[in-house]
Amino acid sequence: MEYTKYIRANLFDRFEFHNYGHALEILNEAYPEAWNELQDCLERLSISVADLKASGGNETAIPEKFDEVLYPLGWREIRITGDLLVKIYPRKAAQRGRFADTPNDEKVIRGYIDGHNIDFIKDKVAFDLEWNSKDQTFDRDLLAMCTYFDCGLIEVGIIVTRSEELNDLFKKISDDQGKPLISKYGASTTWMGKLEYRLKSRRNGGCPVLLSELESHA
Repeated sequence: MEYTKYIRANLFDRFEFHNYGHALEILNEAYPEAWNELQDCLERLSISVADLKASGGNETAIPEKFDEVLYPLGWREIRITGDLLVKIYPRKAAQRGRFADTPNDEKVIRGYIDGHNIDFIKDKVAFDLEWNSKDQTFDRDLLAMCTYFDCGLIEVGIIVTRSEELNDLFKKISDDQGKPLISKYGASTTWMGKLEYRLKSRRNGGCPVLLSELESHA
């Protein structure tokens, strides 16, 4: 697929993109304002060596760079919970395939949807950044996007993470104690190699998802 018709050309100098479920087409055709704001945010992103050395994973200054741009534009972190109401309808006597108009019993499954949160949502676009968390965080993110999608709260999701190329850079840079940064940004943390196979196995359910990986010259 030709991505250049959907993504600003200068972003390809610093990011690589992976399109699942026609997420790019949906963003451009249905939510161009939100997509333009996200591209503005990616264009403005600048990460220093000091940022890379900072401890705290997703609580470092790097996620804050996205907050600074997106929050004033109306993007908000959202958390949802929900109960499931199950209604049981008996079959009408001697009428196979025909059921009563009113249920004879109801059951409520409390916490059927519980605590799913996404970093940013605007309109029906979801955006998550995973910089340096445990890689199981990707399962949580994809489940959250799938749940929001199934509930009709979003139509498309975007996840930004680190590229494999950055792992090579981390081997060359040491922290303040003289240890290579790769010891902090390990193979079991959030980077594209831990995310893409999850999309290929459709852990996003029916939710279209665009992946963006930040490369070393960003």
